[in-house]
Amino acid sequence: MKKFQGSINSKLSQQKTSIFAVMSALASENNAINLSQGFPDFSISQKLIDLVHKYMNKGYNQYAPMTGVPELREQISIKTSHLYNAKYDPDKEINITAGATQALHTVIASIIKDNDEVIVFEPAYDAYVPLIKLHGGIVRYAELKFPDYHIDWQEVKKLISNRTRMIIINSPHNPTGSILKEEDLLELEKVTDKSDIIVLSDEVYEHLIFDSNKHQSVCRFPELASRSFVVGSFGKTFHATGWKCGFVLAPENLMKEFRKVHQFVVFAVNTPVQYAIAEFLTDKTNYEDIGKFYQRKRDYFQSLIKSSSFDIIPTKGTYFQLLNYKNITNETENDFAVRMTKEFKLASIPVSAFYHKTIDNNVLRFCFAKKEETLEKAAEILNSIK
Repeated sequence: MKKFQGSINSKLSQQKTSIFAVMSALASENNAINLSQGFPDFSISQKLIDLVHKYMNKGYNQYAPMTGVPELREQISIKTSHLYNAKYDPDKEINITAGATQALHTVIASIIKDNDEVIVFEPAYDAYVPLIKLHGGIVRYAELKFPDYHIDWQEVKKLISNRTRMIIINSPHNPTGSILKEEDLLELEKVTDKSDIIVLSDEVYEHLIFDSNKHQSVCRFPELASRSFVVGSFGKTFHATGWKCGFVLAPENLMKEFRKVHQFVVFAVNTPVQYAIAEFLTDKTNYEDIGKFYQRKRDYFQSLIKSSSFDIIPTKGTYFQLLNYKNITNETENDFAVRMTKEFKLASIPVSAFYHKTIDNNVLRFCFAKKEETLEKAAEILNSIK
């Protein structure tokens, strides 16, 4: 095809290919074990698959309502009330989305205008900043403090101005596996009090939380919830990332703004999958036991590499494990991650890729949402690196 001969005024001129795509491609090229991209390599529940087939065979194969099928919205309302004692109206305050990233995009698109400022905590999931810039927003960066990746709320207060329109939080946190505590949410409530600041709370790993910790959703805090969009993901919860099915919670007046944009971004989401998940959610154990399932995987992976030269950074949620390699090499995170993929046949993600400037703590991220045999092979490689 002949190339376009006119000028292209790129809206994301500095944007590079996602680090996830880069490292997964490198893993494929080098036949390496891929612990970089966050997707499971094991089967999802056969019952859930059977439910999708059931609703396909029943004829639920056409467009779903723009807001999502009523049965799924009702089950999300029940789940949120059960877990967080928060009441969301399934008709007016819950919307189904084509995955969490679409939800994030639509929230930002519905709220952020030219020169609005958005506070983002780094290291940050790589979609936040491009989406803010795409809609004319200005990013203000707050750095999570190494090595436990906690928030410095005094720093946050200094970043807030009369142009601050949104603060994005993420707990359990990708890429670090850290979690927000109750006092963090109370501080967020204080710094946003009597302001027009909107909170976007990315809670896609809400059920992947360990060591008897309680997920501190903004839903638990009524004043905070009144200014918040909460984003969730069934792909993460039920090991079905390829289904791209998520949801958004928000008070009615915020949800109205969300839906104005959502209808023109994707409109409807996969119909039989929505019905299947709705029925699957009626059994609370299908989501209540997810944390224990992944904690066993975390503990097993850590036990396999405890004698390695890597330092294990505690992970309190998600399915990611950070490893510090300061005892092995002085290479940058990116250089070591690339060399490990090519030479040792194990792919990871350099945490430095989640910052807008050069910050290198000699830390790599590994996904442990894998079969035991995959983790064992990966651990054998990690133990061999000196």
